Amino acid sequence: MFSIGKGIIGSGQSTYIIAELSANHNQSLEHAIAVLHAARGAGADAIKLQTYTPTTITLQSDKAYFRVSGGSLWDGALLYELYEQAHMPWAWQAALQKVAREIGLDFFSSAFDPTAVDFLETLNVPAHKIASPELVDIPLIETMARTGKPLILSTGMATFEEIQEAVNAARGAGATQIALLKCTSAYPSPPEAMNLRTIPHLAEQFDLPVGLSDHTLGFAVPVAAVTLGACMIEKHFTLRRADGGPDSAFSLEPHEFKQMVAAIRVAEQALGQVHYGVTKQDASGRAYRRSLFVVKNIVVGEIFTNENVRSIRPANGLSPKHLPQVLGKRAARDLERGTPLVWEDVLS
Repeated sequence: MFSIGKGIIGSGQSTYIIAELSANHNQSLEHAIAVLHAARGAGADAIKLQTYTPTTITLQSDKAYFRVSGGSLWDGALLYELYEQAHMPWAWQAALQKVAREIGLDFFSSAFDPTAVDFLETLNVPAHKIASPELVDIPLIETMARTGKPLILSTGMATFEEIQEAVNAARGAGATQIALLKCTSAYPSPPEAMNLRTIPHLAEQFDLPVGLSDHTLGFAVPVAAVTLGACMIEKHFTLRRADGGPDSAFSLEPHEFKQMVAAIRVAEQALGQVHYGVTKQDASGRAYRRSLFVVKNIVVGEIFTNENVRSIRPANGLSPKHLPQVLGKRAARDLERGTPLVWEDVLS
């Protein structure tokens, strides 16, 4: 069983919805608090932060290594300056946790180094999260695992072997509750790069709950992921994309997030279970299946032919599969056009 707070996460359970705050606090605690309230109103189960400082995640340097490239939204920016703009002051996080508790949101964070794990433990967060780029940081995974808290591992960019190594490290360090998030680390991610069929494969290979950390535009992809077995959806959340910020371009606004949650809940209902035959909802429709009817007046002793007996709607007569048995036989009584044909009307 995998659980965060009071929520049980896994097959057959309601999809767990995480609103990712990330850099959408816009360097304002008041703005961040407003984001939490909006996320709860939009149907999120949890709010997730990111806990780092520019100096815990990178080095202040203008060497080429430390400049973003490769076609992302942040090309040309120095890593230190990007993270300086994006990071959330650690001093805010206790205040945000208090707000989250008051409004009924689970509250946890991605820690990016052991000092962040130690800090989050002082807040007694209910879970820890490894971001995709940190999946190869085995010592960090082991530090989180030793807390005994549920551990979520994002798998963007990772090979199967790297995921395997991370899961083994977590288990070896004592983690008993592990979940994986399928992720494509492009910002935004094009739908064709998502490879959502990986979700059931991950679940089968690792025998773990699997969800989706999504960076596509819109919410069609998360809904599709749920139909493939995703039990957790993480999506970046902002009050207004127009507010700007490093993550705003691929974040959902409150009304969009609410639509996503509603669509996921409909998808959950539609998945149902393996079922063949009549449901309560379509039972009345059986009355309008085809059956055998007399379509011309027939006198007693007359032969049944394709001209006087046909398969038509509704379903009051013999099943259409009996037509070959009826043709060539004689009528046991006079039959008026529009009469459903039954065996008593057929001379053997």
